[in-house]
Amino acid sequence: MNPNKRVYDNILQTIGNTPLVKLNKIVADLPCTVYAKVETFNPGNSIKDRMALKMLEVAEKEGKIKPGGTIIEGTSGNTGMGLALAAIIKGYRCIFTTTDKQSKEKVDILKAVGAEVIVCPTNVEPEDPRSYYSVSKRLAKEIPNSWYVNQYDNLANRQAHYEQTGPEIWDQTEGKVTHLVVAAGTGGTIVGTGKYLKEQNPNVQVWAIDTYGSLLKKWFDTGELDMSEVHPYISEGFGEDFLPENYIKDAIDHFEKVTDKDGAVMARRISKEEGIFVGYSAGSVIAGLKQMKDKLKPEDVVVVIFHDHGSRYVGKIYNDEWMLDRGFLEVKTVRDLVGGLGTRRLVTIDQDSKVSDAMELMKKYDIEQIPVMSSGDITGTVTQTGLFRRLMEDIEVKDALVADVQEKELPVVEMDTAVERLSHYINKDNGAVLTKDESGQFHILTKYDILTAFSKG
Repeated sequence: MNPNKRVYDNILQTIGNTPLVKLNKIVADLPCTVYAKVETFNPGNSIKDRMALKMLEVAEKEGKIKPGGTIIEGTSGNTGMGLALAAIIKGYRCIFTTTDKQSKEKVDILKAVGAEVIVCPTNVEPEDPRSYYSVSKRLAKEIPNSWYVNQYDNLANRQAHYEQTGPEIWDQTEGKVTHLVVAAGTGGTIVGTGKYLKEQNPNVQVWAIDTYGSLLKKWFDTGELDMSEVHPYISEGFGEDFLPENYIKDAIDHFEKVTDKDGAVMARRISKEEGIFVGYSAGSVIAGLKQMKDKLKPEDVVVVIFHDHGSRYVGKIYNDEWMLDRGFLEVKTVRDLVGGLGTRRLVTIDQDSKVSDAMELMKKYDIEQIPVMSSGDITGTVTQTGLFRRLMEDIEVKDALVADVQEKELPVVEMDTAVERLSHYINKDNGAVLTKDESGQFHILTKYDILTAFSKG
């Protein structure tokens, strides 16, 4: 791509020459200068556009795919997006296999650009016939004029970054880069970019970010492929349960592991503090860099790769309910608790309804207390405990009006109330509180909601 060109013949010509942006608030505790290579500026919103196009061009040159053929690949979404864009321009069909841990947004985006997507189970061995590796290989054998991309072992993957990403970083930093930090998956980005930078200056340090559940760090440190290291993890787009052929040890100086939680939380911080809407791996890269801050000096110039866009993760790391459910959000206030409830509707009942109606609502929604309404205002509460006591005294009370049996109103607390203060309101006689958000909508918080939030923290 020519960065000075104003008009392009097709979208593929816009791949590359992404900006290098100085980070400020998020790295204020680090002694060095940190720049982010923001790969979301690629047309498919990720760094994978580079290698997707390169691998396809090499395959065409080598005669591995003919006009009208089918591209088949196992992909978490970003490589698929790059391949799908190339396929649109070049006239190919795409079939992608992916895992059920990937975000729904990634799958939907692939379908939006014309790809066929097959979702496979995550928690199986790579050799298992159900794995997304195995399914893609099988389809490539069964479908005529098809090409199995195999980004993990396809050396055009790292070639793309050796020819593009590395030279761009060297040029943009005027040769001053001292460290490259990359979330490592297929190995293409870190090896290709790292190899080029080290050829320009052998002192450049290349640090790989891995996740717990991946075997890459253990392999790098010991040379051993230890399957006991492998277990399910939530982080997306990096980490592996096998060793791709794109890896060259000499191109990398260190591997650092980052937890699922730290990566997710940091991605949200980057978006809020730097105004760069990033994906999971970007959060993990910054979290890993901070873990290694003692290795850095004031004169260092660090370049981190921001692989993909936050839009891929709006249903996951940018969803409070998803984060709270996994214990990734620190619950401090009532607002945090409400955010973790998602779109749960507050169930109420009119005071002129029958007690039997209240009993049906409790059964239907599996709830223990219901606010009582009159002319749009909350006037009291009916509770499971209170109704049980009255029914034991008089079974006919089920035909009475709610107004005749309602108890006092639930306490109403401010959204910014500290969670610890809820103990003043919730006790053995009162199992919930109400809070009102800025739009005037009421939300109920029960003992169960609070216990659940803290059990996952």
